[in-house]
Amino acid sequence: MRVLITGGSGFVGRRLCEKLLALDHAVQVVSRHPQKTQDILPRACDIRDSALAFMEAPPQAIVNLAGESIAGKRWSEAQKKRLVESRTQTTHQLVVLCEQLKASGQPLPRVMVSGSAMGYYGDQGKRVVTERTPPHDEFAHRLCARWEATAQPVEELGVRLAILRTGLVLDSGGGTLEKMLPPFKLGLGGRFGSGKQFMPWIHRDDLVDAILFLLENDGLSGVFNGSAPHPVTNAEFTQALASQLHRPAIFPVPAFVLKAGLGEMSRLLLTGADMRPARLDEAGFEFSYPTLDKALAAIL
Repeated sequence: MRVLITGGSGFVGRRLCEKLLALDHAVQVVSRHPQKTQDILPRACDIRDSALAFMEAPPQAIVNLAGESIAGKRWSEAQKKRLVESRTQTTHQLVVLCEQLKASGQPLPRVMVSGSAMGYYGDQGKRVVTERTPPHDEFAHRLCARWEATAQPVEELGVRLAILRTGLVLDSGGGTLEKMLPPFKLGLGGRFGSGKQFMPWIHRDDLVDAILFLLENDGLSGVFNGSAPHPVTNAEFTQALASQLHRPAIFPVPAFVLKAGLGEMSRLLLTGADMRPARLDEAGFEFSYPTLDKALAAIL
């Protein structure tokens, strides 16, 4: 089938494009910089500068992953606005594509898998979090809620919608580990703050497989937590990472240092949620990397 992807040049998008092509699907990618993206992705990808550019070759499925990195810059008010707009504007463009396809009598995509994140739940302390857990109101929640709400209109058009709230994505070559590995390799790593905050995580290959699972199973719609079934606390995560690298983890970063350096964005490191993939488990999805030790061993 033809699968349209936003965020195709990102850490998850690149692996998804590779997997779809290996399965003989046609891959369409939306990018603001098609030439630069062509240098990153396989040549077989059809890359254009807007979703509407694919009107003459309507996608049969959509995967919406686009969005500026939430941890890329300090959260000024201007940066918060960019974080929201980078997600909602791209998502709205996909809704408009579906509206125009329907208006012109062309076939609609059967499904859209749209991204969201664990930040939807906000700080949940020690509570076990499933897709039914009420959120804690803070910026990360409001950002994800806006992102999810922008995708909802495709359901009214008859497109099956699955929203995937992802945890920290682990693999080599990018994501969370790219920033954490250098100090840990030097033996300078340690927990953040108390270390008691939970860090929901998922191996990149499992996340890609979950996206494919949601694309292929017609009975699955609504919200799904995209994280491994065994989340860990920050202290457990840092200890496991140090152990895999055969290094100590004895240099904790105090909460007040993170707050002083990062401002409100420090909440990404100092708070969390014990997020479980309840609905993926119920649907029969099988994780290749259910535990952190297994994931880190494969990556490192």
